[in-house]
Amino acid sequence: MLDQATVLSISELNRLARQSLERQFPLLWVAGEISNLTRAASGHVYFSLKDESAQARCVMFRARAQSVPWQLENGQHVEARALVSLYEPRGEFQLNIEALRRAGLGRLFEAFARLKARLEAEGLFAAERKRPLPRFPHRIGIVSSPRAAALRDVLAAMKRRAPHLTAILYPTLVQGDRAAEEIANTIALAGQRKECDLLLLVRGGGSIEDLWAFNQEIVARAIVASPLPIISGVGHETDTTIADYVSDLRAATPTAAAELATQGWHQAADEIAGLGSSLSQAMRFRIAREQQGLDHISLRLIHPATRMAHARDRLALLRSQLGASLVRGLRRHQARLNCAALGLNRNVPTTERRSGQVELMAQRLGAALRKQQQKRLNALDSIAAALAHLNPEATLARGFSIIRDASGALVTDAATLRAGQTVSLHLARGEAQASILTSTPE
Repeated sequence: MLDQATVLSISELNRLARQSLERQFPLLWVAGEISNLTRAASGHVYFSLKDESAQARCVMFRARAQSVPWQLENGQHVEARALVSLYEPRGEFQLNIEALRRAGLGRLFEAFARLKARLEAEGLFAAERKRPLPRFPHRIGIVSSPRAAALRDVLAAMKRRAPHLTAILYPTLVQGDRAAEEIANTIALAGQRKECDLLLLVRGGGSIEDLWAFNQEIVARAIVASPLPIISGVGHETDTTIADYVSDLRAATPTAAAELATQGWHQAADEIAGLGSSLSQAMRFRIAREQQGLDHISLRLIHPATRMAHARDRLALLRSQLGASLVRGLRRHQARLNCAALGLNRNVPTTERRSGQVELMAQRLGAALRKQQQKRLNALDSIAAALAHLNPEATLARGFSIIRDASGALVTDAATLRAGQTVSLHLARGEAQASILTSTPE
């Protein structure tokens, strides 16, 4: 979308105009009279198509022009299959001609048109009548001439896209007076045998006379009556036959028919490859994420042996601190006792008079020291008993065990267990594996 302020160069404008024309108009048939016909040294043919009130410039490139089965001349009335386009360097509207046929339908064209109109009125061309094609056929039948180049193209395409499929050839004439009847009989035979999942009706390109067998009513009726879905790949992209209209799917060429028949397998291979890549990537991401989570958990996880070693270290520290405290207390009391002894020595004359008091004080001091020491020893024993009570190994020695699930998490609630789950038991001596029979949550 362009806003009104956008400034385009002429080249950009012509390119946008060409792209818009080619998107807006599909390949279509136009009728007119040839005029201003010229042939360039490159082999391209330039002319105009006109009617009573208008004309359009046309170009037919060399490869397309060589496929016209008659000599083009001014004044001829033709029908052209064309792509509506624009010649950018000159900004000229033109038609790119893909195919030409004579206008004013001859006998064959008139017969084709009459049969097409009658079968279409019967609903044989209706989309709702067409049968769905199997996405993954295992056996593909080919109705064609054994010597046809179209058969080789079909087999090559099948080998390239789905080499595991089985191809069954139903040989038939594809040109001549007896071809239509033989094609119809071959289609009926393939339906009776039911050896394949679908049929390919293929033939290379040619003139309308060459392809006339595929414009016969007997062939159209055989296609409609077949119990097998049918893909028609008759002629080139610009060739259209009655068989194309009544078939369940029309392919532009025999090779395209083989590609349509194997499309499901071909797409499935790409889808499986894509899913495999996505799965591999998802697995790598999941493993990396779980490993990262495991790393975080392992940092917080402390083994029971480590916990017990920490408890032993703390117990030793407390024992050492308690011993040091007792020594300091004894030293303080000893210092006081020494001071008292010095005082007594300084008062020798009164020592004998107060010897009874000194002895009593010494007895009281000794009793106080013993009492204080016993109190500290009792406290030390209480701390040691408490640490021993908290020692996991002591708990395990009394018959208890540590239960962990398959991920290594502690199990403390029976509600987290289910019948058949495997758990590990850490005992006072060794470990064991157990399977849960039942669990009774509180």
